[in-house]
Order: sequence, then C-alpha cells, then structure tokens
Amino acid sequence: NDRRSVVFGMKRRDFIKQMMLGAAGAVLLPLAGPLAAAEAAWQTGGAAGVRVKETYLSFRSLTNREQTDVIILHHIGNTNADVSAATVHQWHLANGWAGIGYHYLIRKDGTIERGRPRDTVGAHCYGENWHSVGVNIVGNFETNEPTAAQIDAAERLVAVLCRLYGLRPSGETIKGHRDFNATACPGENLYAMLPDVVAGVQSYYM
Repeated sequence: NDRRSVVFGMKRRDFIKQMMLGAAGAVLLPLAGPLAAAEAAWQTGGAAGVRVKETYLSFRSLTNREQTDVIILHHIGNTNADVSAATVHQWHLANGWAGIGYHYLIRKDGTIERGRPRDTVGAHCYGENWHSVGVNIVGNFETNEPTAAQIDAAERLVAVLCRLYGLRPSGETIKGHRDFNATACPGENLYAMLPDVVAGVQSYYM
C-alpha cells in the first residue's frame, strides 16, 4: 500500500541515504560511522522523518551497555491509554528503579519519545537488558491493536537502530518480550504482527 512505498513523499530506497545525511552540512556518513555523528544527523532531521522527542528525564545511577545485538518490543499492557514516557518514568521510579526502563516509547500518534539513554543498560527484559534496546509501543495489545502510525514509527525507528548498531533486521535481531520471558508482552495482537514489522524494517533498511 502507499504507506509501505512512500514516507513523507520519500521512497524507501532513499530512506537510509537520507537518514545518514546531516542537516547542517549534508555530509554522507559511512554506514559504520560514529554513533555520535549518526545521532546528530538523526536529531537534526537527517533521518527522513525519524525524530525522537527529548524528555529530559532525570535518572538515578545508570550503567553503559557494551554490546547491542537485539531490539526488544514491548507494550504497556495494563492500560490502553496514550501514556507518556514521563508517566512511565514515574511508575518505574516508584518501583525503586533508576527510571523508565525502556529506551524509546511510541505514542498513539506515532511520536517517538526518549526514555532511558540509548547506550545505557535498560530495565525492560529480565536477563537480557545487558545486550538489548527496549522499545515500548503504548497500548494494551492483548485486547487492542497498535495504530498504523505506531507501527510505521516502530519500523522506521528500528531500521535506524539496526543501522546504528550494525544489525541485519530479522526475526533474530527484532524480538518480542515474550520471546525471552514468561509474559504476555508485547500482547497477542502486536506479537502476531511481528513478522510484518520485521518486513517493514527490512524495507526501510535496504
């Protein structure tokens, strides 16, 4: 359909090229370029519509993550409300955690909010936080479905993350929480969509 062929008027084959262009100097970065430079291009709009809304959350002590080989998708689960990263941050602080355990949170309208700093160890998947990035798609997908805007944002975000960490998008590098732990997360409906999400990520990635 049209959503899978054009993103803000841009064909997918141009997506990664534009993703790596810095808005200021429009310099093409190498695919394995420094993460800091890629992040700068991302934040200045060089990521072809992938923008992360800064939340400026304050955390307790965090640990840097030294390895990243999988991206794990989650849902909120206990509510289908359009909760924010700031709200989840308060929930997780109340649990005694350092703060929000997810690195990114995707709102109902497709807005991507920053959670825990990307290169720190998260608190989203027991036993697997040391090597993973956690992405939460807001909603309860046991009883509801993610919006089209959320799925599109997730595909674009995960494609960028795969490039940043040198991962080939597949069912081995993009997982649901339940693939690792005994949990319903990311919900039956979203979990059933994972093969299509992976295909969408691959399409953006190529």
